[in-house]
Amino acid sequence: MRLLHTMLRVGDLSRSLAFYTQVLGMRLLRQQDYPEGRFTLAFVGYGEEHDTTVLELTHNWDTAAYEIGSGYGHIAIGVEDVYAACEKIRAAGGKIVREPGPMKHGSTILAFVEDPDGYRVELLGLK
Repeated sequence: MRLLHTMLRVGDLSRSLAFYTQVLGMRLLRQQDYPEGRFTLAFVGYGEEHDTTVLELTHNWDTAAYEIGSGYGHIAIGVEDVYAACEKIRAAGGKIVREPGPMKHGSTILAFVEDPDGYRVELLGLK
Protein backbone atom coordinates (compact mmCIF):
# COMPACT_ATOMS: atom_id res chain seq x y z
CA MET A 1 0.00 0.00 0.00
CA ARG A 2 0.99 3.61 -0.50
CA LEU A 3 -0.62 7.01 -0.11
CA LEU A 4 -1.85 8.17 -3.56
CA HIS A 5 -3.15 11.70 -3.07
CA THR A 6 -4.77 14.23 -0.78
CA MET A 7 -7.87 16.08 -2.01
CA LEU A 8 -8.73 19.72 -1.38
CA ARG A 9 -11.95 21.40 -2.51
CA VAL A 10 -11.17 24.75 -4.12
CA GLY A 11 -13.42 27.68 -4.98
CA ASP A 12 -11.49 29.04 -7.99
CA LEU A 13 -9.55 26.36 -9.86
CA SER A 14 -7.52 28.78 -11.99
CA ARG A 15 -6.38 30.71 -8.92
CA SER A 16 -5.50 27.49 -7.08
CA LEU A 17 -3.61 26.04 -10.04
CA ALA A 18 -1.62 29.27 -10.33
CA PHE A 19 -0.72 29.06 -6.63
CA TYR A 20 0.34 25.42 -6.61
CA THR A 21 2.23 25.59 -9.92
CA GLN A 22 3.65 29.11 -10.07
CA VAL A 23 4.12 29.84 -6.36
CA LEU A 24 4.92 26.37 -4.97
CA GLY A 25 6.49 24.96 -8.14
CA MET A 26 4.31 21.88 -8.63
CA ARG A 27 3.35 20.66 -12.08
CA LEU A 28 -0.17 20.13 -13.38
CA LEU A 29 -0.19 16.38 -14.00
CA ARG A 30 -3.70 15.98 -15.35
CA GLN A 31 -7.05 17.74 -15.38
CA GLN A 32 -10.52 16.57 -16.39
CA ASP A 33 -13.96 18.15 -16.45
CA TYR A 34 -17.01 16.09 -15.48
CA PRO A 35 -19.90 18.12 -16.97
CA GLU A 36 -22.62 15.75 -15.83
CA GLY A 37 -21.40 16.06 -12.25
CA ARG A 38 -20.51 19.76 -12.64
CA PHE A 39 -16.98 19.41 -11.28
CA THR A 40 -13.34 19.38 -12.40
CA LEU A 41 -10.46 17.37 -10.98
CA ALA A 42 -6.90 18.63 -11.33
CA PHE A 43 -3.89 16.71 -10.01
CA VAL A 44 -0.68 18.58 -9.16
CA GLY A 45 2.61 17.43 -7.70
CA TYR A 46 6.39 17.38 -7.79
CA GLY A 47 6.64 13.99 -9.47
CA GLU A 48 4.60 11.49 -11.41
CA GLU A 49 1.58 9.91 -9.76
CA HIS A 50 3.01 6.41 -10.08
CA ASP A 51 6.05 7.47 -7.99
CA THR A 52 4.88 10.12 -5.52
CA THR A 53 1.90 11.29 -3.54
CA VAL A 54 0.12 14.17 -5.28
CA LEU A 55 -2.56 16.73 -4.54
CA GLU A 56 -6.04 16.53 -6.06
CA LEU A 57 -7.79 19.88 -6.44
CA THR A 58 -11.54 19.42 -6.78
CA HIS A 59 -13.57 22.30 -8.14
CA ASN A 60 -17.34 21.93 -7.83
CA TRP A 61 -18.63 24.39 -10.41
CA ASP A 62 -21.52 25.66 -8.28
CA THR A 63 -19.49 26.29 -5.10
CA ALA A 64 -17.36 29.44 -4.85
CA ALA A 65 -15.90 28.88 -1.36
CA TYR A 66 -15.65 26.35 1.47
CA GLU A 67 -15.25 26.52 5.23
CA ILE A 68 -12.05 24.78 6.23
CA GLY A 69 -13.31 23.57 9.60
CA SER A 70 -11.46 22.86 12.81
CA GLY A 71 -10.30 19.37 11.86
CA TYR A 72 -8.02 20.37 8.98
CA GLY A 73 -4.36 20.81 9.86
CA HIS A 74 -2.01 21.37 6.93
CA ILE A 75 -0.14 19.89 4.00
CA ALA A 76 3.63 19.58 4.52
CA ILE A 77 6.30 20.09 1.86
CA GLY A 78 9.99 19.41 2.44
CA VAL A 79 12.39 22.07 1.15
CA GLU A 80 16.18 22.38 1.24
CA ASP A 81 16.15 25.93 2.69
CA VAL A 82 12.97 27.22 4.35
CA TYR A 83 14.20 30.83 4.38
CA ALA A 84 15.02 30.81 0.64
CA ALA A 85 11.75 29.03 -0.19
CA CYS A 86 9.77 31.71 1.68
CA GLU A 87 11.55 34.51 -0.17
CA LYS A 88 10.80 32.83 -3.50
CA ILE A 89 7.15 32.26 -2.51
CA ARG A 90 6.78 35.85 -1.29
CA ALA A 91 8.29 37.17 -4.55
CA ALA A 92 5.74 35.09 -6.50
CA GLY A 93 2.87 36.63 -4.54
CA GLY A 94 2.43 33.89 -1.95
CA LYS A 95 1.21 34.69 1.57
CA ILE A 96 3.58 33.67 4.40
CA VAL A 97 1.49 33.30 7.57
CA ARG A 98 4.27 32.03 9.84
CA GLU A 99 7.73 33.35 9.11
CA PRO A 100 10.58 30.82 8.91
CA GLY A 101 12.27 29.82 12.11
CA PRO A 102 12.59 27.02 14.64
CA MET A 103 9.43 25.24 15.71
CA LYS A 104 8.20 25.93 19.21
CA HIS A 105 9.89 23.58 21.70
CA GLY A 106 12.22 22.20 19.02
CA SER A 107 14.90 23.00 16.48
CA THR A 108 13.27 22.01 13.19
CA ILE A 109 13.09 25.01 10.85
CA LEU A 110 9.62 25.56 9.42
CA ALA A 111 7.25 28.16 8.01
CA PHE A 112 3.61 28.26 6.92
CA VAL A 113 2.11 29.54 3.68
CA GLU A 114 -1.59 29.99 2.98
CA ASP A 115 -3.15 29.03 -0.35
CA PRO A 116 -5.92 31.09 -2.02
CA ASP A 117 -8.65 29.11 -0.23
CA GLY A 118 -7.05 29.51 3.21
CA TYR A 119 -5.48 26.05 3.44
CA ARG A 120 -2.19 26.03 5.34
CA VAL A 121 0.93 24.57 3.74
CA GLU A 122 3.88 23.85 6.03
CA LEU A 123 7.41 24.17 4.67
CA LEU A 124 9.83 21.91 6.53
CA GLY A 125 13.60 22.02 6.22
CA LEU A 126 15.08 18.77 4.92
CA LYS A 127 18.44 19.40 6.56
